[in-house]
Amino acid sequence: MTPGVCLSVTLLLSMWATAKCEQLPDGAFQTVCHDRFLMQAVDLSFAGEDHRFEAVDETGMHPVTKENEAQCGYSVSAVPLLGLMLYRAYYFSCHTENKDDKIEVTCESNFMEVSVRSDVACPTGTRRDDWDAVTQTAYASATSDWQVMFQRVGEEPTPMSLDEAHELRYEFLLTDGRLVFRAPYGQPHSFYTEVNGVPVETIHATLFSRQNWVVLMVDLVAACSMDVGSYDDSGYMMWRTPEVLHPSMSGLHETQFNIGINSEPVEPTVAEERGYIVEKDHGTVRISIPYNTEGGYRKSLVSGDLYEVYFFDLYLEQVSLAEDHMDTRLRFRKTLTTPLLPRPVFTENKTVPEERVFTVYLGDVPDDVALVAVHLNGQAFTVPFMNALGHTITKVIHPNNTHGYTLKVSMEDPVIRQQFSKEDGAMQHTLEINYTLTVLPEYEPFYHLASVMAFTDVSPPVFDAVCTESGISFKLDRRPFDYLWEITIGSDLLTSELADQHGYIMSTDSNSLLLEVPLFSHGFKSTEATLKGFFGTFEITMRDPETSEVQSSSVKTCPFSTTELIMCSTDGRLTVVADLSLAMPNGGNPTRTNLRDKYCGPKETDGTRALFSFPLNSCGSTVKLGKEYVTYENEIFFSKKLRALKNPADPINNIDRVTVQCTYPLSGLFRLFSVYKFESDLAGVGRILHSLLSTEGLRSPTMEPTSVTHSPVHTTRRTRRPVSMRPGYQPPAKYIKVSSFLKNLPKKGKLDIWNEVNIKSLFSFNP
Repeated sequence: MTPGVCLSVTLLLSMWATAKCEQLPDGAFQTVCHDRFLMQAVDLSFAGEDHRFEAVDETGMHPVTKENEAQCGYSVSAVPLLGLMLYRAYYFSCHTENKDDKIEVTCESNFMEVSVRSDVACPTGTRRDDWDAVTQTAYASATSDWQVMFQRVGEEPTPMSLDEAHELRYEFLLTDGRLVFRAPYGQPHSFYTEVNGVPVETIHATLFSRQNWVVLMVDLVAACSMDVGSYDDSGYMMWRTPEVLHPSMSGLHETQFNIGINSEPVEPTVAEERGYIVEKDHGTVRISIPYNTEGGYRKSLVSGDLYEVYFFDLYLEQVSLAEDHMDTRLRFRKTLTTPLLPRPVFTENKTVPEERVFTVYLGDVPDDVALVAVHLNGQAFTVPFMNALGHTITKVIHPNNTHGYTLKVSMEDPVIRQQFSKEDGAMQHTLEINYTLTVLPEYEPFYHLASVMAFTDVSPPVFDAVCTESGISFKLDRRPFDYLWEITIGSDLLTSELADQHGYIMSTDSNSLLLEVPLFSHGFKSTEATLKGFFGTFEITMRDPETSEVQSSSVKTCPFSTTELIMCSTDGRLTVVADLSLAMPNGGNPTRTNLRDKYCGPKETDGTRALFSFPLNSCGSTVKLGKEYVTYENEIFFSKKLRALKNPADPINNIDRVTVQCTYPLSGLFRLFSVYKFESDLAGVGRILHSLLSTEGLRSPTMEPTSVTHSPVHTTRRTRRPVSMRPGYQPPAKYIKVSSFLKNLPKKGKLDIWNEVNIKSLFSFNP
């Protein structure tokens, strides 16, 4: 056997001792010193497409290129998920100063490397036959310069110089007491095998040199697990490596494993707390780490829907003790990445129908995802909402690196779709939501759809009403479902035509309806009259459009001041406040006035006015019948003696005669002239007639009437003065419905026949 010195170390995944770090500029750069390498991170947006790294030593600047980075012990990689460009310079990289060398073996992401001290003895695991064959070749071709042979099974090794090896991207580094060999993955002299079902890449190099009669030989074997890792449904990322990657390691025993993340080992208790698992199974070491482990990274991605990936740098150190009590440290660093994992956001309907506001929560939104727009029933709104009265959106921050958004939309907002459900007897409110979210920093959009519905009880519209000097003003704030009811005055549908007909002032738009009702217009009711004033009431009713049934009403009663007033009620009562200043003799007193019946005096008086209130069929009232109307009439008198004192020459004609009248349409009277009951569809139209003032028509308490809603009264031509009825007299016909009675009369002479048949019994008396 040819004499020589043999050094043999197997190369595996590993890092080295402390690197030397110099302070680098702040800004877009971040520099971190790890236990086995120096790392620089550069923002991708800053790096641009023409970025490059350079190593600097005492000899100058040396570019780090794709061709030499693995050969020189550098690693340059873009990590779009983090938006970073990462640069690593390892302990024995080119142009790196190092001290206190130790025995180390590593398999990096893009290269394999082994370093060995010169005093390490020959390993006992080397097969003698293989060693003898290599030794003979090396001895025969050895020179004083160092040479290298790469061994592959079934191939004859060929020696080459270190310069030739360097051209093939192999790197040999000689330091004080240490030899370093580095090779990128996939070199022509490496080969693949499968150990216990795990793929392994191996490169075997023998370095030799002749020193006089002695040949120095170093046998270097690098073997790395090429397992890419896997993900299981339990939420663990797993990675495997054979416990013995190459036969030269078969003599190692008492193996210990240290595990960590991002090139930093952690204490066994910490590893256990974080859920790290190291298992041995038939010569295979399996590492399991939770996919979302502390120290890892997460990134959102869009592939139709929202997904996420988790990745981290696995660190595993395998320390084995050989028979010669020399330990071998195998350090593995492997970047593990999960597959695309669904990352659904969710919506929760928190609506309380009684609040009449949709409240929808969008939750579990990752930190790198932002909400940029919302479509509400097809209408687009950017986030944050600007000048939005009916809807708001609020961001909610959570401590688990997620956030959410609370959307509130009023059910009265025009964007809400509403439909009345007869089956449920309620209003159905529907809101379709399309959230537009974007993943940062790429601004890649995706969409999340949600639909919410609520049912609310519906109520008829209600008017707000205020009293004015000239009447009553009603206002309705429209709601989308107000169309479910008809708005009526009495039994008549409120329309612009009806308003014009009755003198109402109506204005309307999509948001509100305003109706101003003047005093004494159609439907205006006056009650509780006194000399100080009276109360006026107007009612607006809401009806079911199908059944015409009244569902609700808006009623307003207001006080009004008065000078003169006359009211003709539907139940046959005349109430009048009359100014008697022109009718009173000198020193006259309104308390001494009366109606045609001297026993019917005033209810209330002041210095010039008197209030009378009496049934139409009493106090000497007379009745005048026209073709369409019937008129009740009475007068207010002072005693004849007082009138004569005022003007003896003409005691009657020169004194104001105050006449009061109530006129009703015949078509609206149900029971006419009954001593028991008087019924009319409508209130009568009243007049106060002052003979000296030649005034006809109603004197309004605050203004002149705007219109007369009934045709003028036409009295009959009969001039026969009615005859007073004795008290207790009962007419022969008590309840006669005029409209139906007249329909049954002969066409010719209807009115004459009516007068002839009933005038004596019904009209020729003071009811």
